[in-house]
Amino acid sequence: MNLKVEKAVNEQIHAEFFSYYLYLSVAAYFTRNHLDGFAHWMRVQAQEESGHAMKLFDHLNERGGTVELLALDAPQSEWESAAAAVEAVLKHEQLISGRINQLVDLANAENDHATAVMLHWYVNEQVEEEATADTLYHQVKMVEDNPYGLLMIDRELAGRPAAAPVGVSQTAGVRSTHI
Repeated sequence: MNLKVEKAVNEQIHAEFFSYYLYLSVAAYFTRNHLDGFAHWMRVQAQEESGHAMKLFDHLNERGGTVELLALDAPQSEWESAAAAVEAVLKHEQLISGRINQLVDLANAENDHATAVMLHWYVNEQVEEEATADTLYHQVKMVEDNPYGLLMIDRELAGRPAAAPVGVSQTAGVRSTHI
C-alpha cells in the first residue's frame, strides 16, 4: 500500500473516531439538558461514526497496510444552546467532508485506485451527513426561542432507529454493509 495514502487513511481513522467522541459529548450535553430525543439521535450518530472509522480500519488491513491508532483529544462538552451544539456538529461534518475530499485527491494523485474507489462511499455519505446536520440546525434555529418547538423536535429525534453496522470485514467471512 502506498505509504502516503496509508498515513492519510490513518489520520482519517483518527478523525472519524474523534467524530464518535464529539457526537457522544453532544449526546451527554443533551442528556444533561433533559432533551433525551436529541441525546438518542446523537448516540446513534456516534455509532455511525465508529462504523466509518472501522470501514477505513478494515480497508487498511485488507490492503496490507498498518493501522496506527492515534490519541484522541477531549471534545468540547458545553454549548450555550441546543442550536450551538447542533451547529458544532454541522461545522464538524463540513470539516470531515473537506478531509475526505483531500483524501480522494491524494489517492488519485498516488494512483491508489482501490482506495479512491472505496472513498467514493464516504463522499456520498458526507453529502447525506451534511444535509441532515444542516436541516437539524436550521430547524433548531427556527424554534430556539420556543421551548415547545424544541420539545417537538426532541420527540421526533427520539424515533431514530439504531445505526446499521458499517464496514464489517470481509476477512471475517461477512460482506461489508452500508447504512
